[in-house]
Amino acid sequence: MFENTDIDKLFKKFRKQKVLIIGDVMIDTYLWGRVDRISPEAPVPVLSNIHTEKRLGGAANVALNIKAMGAVPILCSVIGDDERGKEFIELMNCQNLTDIGIIIDSKRITTQKTRVISGNQHLLRLDEEQDDYINPEPEKRIIDIVENMLTEGKIDSIIFQDYDKGVITPKIIAEVVKVANKQKVPVLVDPKKRNFLAYEKVSLFKPNFKELNQGLKAEIDKHDLESIASAMENLRKSRNHKMVMVTLSELGIMINDKNSYHHLSAEIRDIADVSGAGDSVISLACLCLAAGLSPVEIAALSNLAGGQVCERAGVVPVDRLQLMEEFKAFILEKD
Repeated sequence: MFENTDIDKLFKKFRKQKVLIIGDVMIDTYLWGRVDRISPEAPVPVLSNIHTEKRLGGAANVALNIKAMGAVPILCSVIGDDERGKEFIELMNCQNLTDIGIIIDSKRITTQKTRVISGNQHLLRLDEEQDDYINPEPEKRIIDIVENMLTEGKIDSIIFQDYDKGVITPKIIAEVVKVANKQKVPVLVDPKKRNFLAYEKVSLFKPNFKELNQGLKAEIDKHDLESIASAMENLRKSRNHKMVMVTLSELGIMINDKNSYHHLSAEIRDIADVSGAGDSVISLACLCLAAGLSPVEIAALSNLAGGQVCERAGVVPVDRLQLMEEFKAFILEKD
């Protein structure tokens, strides 16, 4: 494990990385307010004193996590030629994110998730989206953009951030993984159900427990760690992945490679909102893998990152300085 000085060097190493994030982007809209009474018209709460906030969401939140760690994210996705699409570009500009990988498609809408929140209580979510696969023309443009970046040697690692909204197609998966493996660029995947088995020969495959069960059409008990480990190993072998990492929410995280598996318990925290935890986990896993960390070290730092963002309401990126201190404390405790 690390000494404190090594951790400082590790976090400095993150700053040298350039990460390509391919996936479904969206606007996360929040209606913050206060609930003081129940409506006389129906047994539902009445939200008052409302203020609205818009944030980058989906794969764009992964980009924010990568940026928060000091690395350089490049987001590759498709948005609609609509008002929300313009808002999305404005939000990217406000965060100093490049839009060179963003494709505007007049045949699609820009996804928006609207969360209604009172205090830290999540009351309701409204999803406005289009989830059919993108058309061949933007599909080809994504493949061309990624291939050009990879062949020019400008990318250290790739994340597929899949929300089942249609940007990631089986053809994009196959073409990008083929070129990335040829260029020896690590590929990490945060999957959803539709494309679960379309991924092959990736460096790290990271479903959560529900996605693991759905993707494998299994009914594993969450507390049966041996069965989870067995399913992970079968998945790793059958799809030729190098590593599989599964998040287990309150039970922590598991990771395997060809030699063994490791289970790390969750840290005790005051949970406000689990939204965005997976984004932070895959972001740190990506940076750690590219930095040459071992599987257990990847899982440890990713686990801390996912837990940290659960302490704050809404989808938020990881806090770099807080994560450094938490990781140092974690190492001292384990030593």
